[in-house]
Amino acid sequence: MSTPILRRTLIACGAALLAAGPAMADDAASYPNKPVTIVVGYPAGGSTDLVGRLVANEIEKHLGQTVIVENLGGAGGAIGAQKVANAKPDGYTLLVGANNEIAIANMINKSIKYKISDFTPIGVVASQPMVLVASQKAGVKNTEAFYQAVKANPAKFSYGSSGVGTALHLAGEMMKDQAQIDMQHVPYRGVPALTNDVLGNNIEYGVFVLSSGLPLIKAGKVQAIATTEAKRYAATPDIPALAEHPAFKNVDINSWFAMMGPANMPAPVVAKIKEALNKTMAAPEFRKKMEDAGAQVMDSQIDASQYINGEIAKYQKIIDVAKIEL
Repeated sequence: MSTPILRRTLIACGAALLAAGPAMADDAASYPNKPVTIVVGYPAGGSTDLVGRLVANEIEKHLGQTVIVENLGGAGGAIGAQKVANAKPDGYTLLVGANNEIAIANMINKSIKYKISDFTPIGVVASQPMVLVASQKAGVKNTEAFYQAVKANPAKFSYGSSGVGTALHLAGEMMKDQAQIDMQHVPYRGVPALTNDVLGNNIEYGVFVLSSGLPLIKAGKVQAIATTEAKRYAATPDIPALAEHPAFKNVDINSWFAMMGPANMPAPVVAKIKEALNKTMAAPEFRKKMEDAGAQVMDSQIDASQYINGEIAKYQKIIDVAKIEL
């Protein structure tokens, strides 16, 4: 390219950048000036959908705009996550998702193309432990009885989860690795199928998110063995943590929900959404509804990026040991 042409090209590019800069700043300053969409990668009615709708109902008060929930189910939440990863990074398309699609799916499934770097983490909203339950067929009542039965009978017993690579599956594999016990994993296509087989005594053990398992426990249909976080869950003080038993002392895993946006969102837009999300998480009504659903609102000061990266490192170790892949 000749020098005069190169000079004109550089001048034109510079002018375009100068023109775009104020426009981008104006867009950020006026955000939001139209409805915001929160994508949930599951059909209506599940735990992630519940969190997404509770967030949407509260956050629109603080954003001053209508917030719409779009359910885009499929591939364990990955279709919805992919849509957000591909969206324009202007703050009008956000994701409320769970650790399954945000942090685990692309680690075990090569067909999933997005990476954590394709998102802007805005905030970790809530979490809940998982709970190991025993069917009536298993006949055990506590962690010690469970441990002794499984340790004495390698590969004889099975535990079910809602699918390969879900947080429930990873919790089961972490438990196996920590205690050096051998159980068969039976993946189901969702919680309803898992529930049917546990209640039907077709499988000895099941791993549920607490909000799904607690109604079964309260009804006396299954026996709660323990929850999966390092300490007892405040809402269920009568159910011990697995980590209270010496064989499972390092078990610490939960299911969490986060708000994410596409990568490269303008910092002022992220700051506005984060401020609105923090107010949402502090609202007493929001916190009460989350607790009623079995989830605990997280500390709004948690750095979402650091938290999620720490979780990814934890999951990678479990996946490598158990050789989980799709």
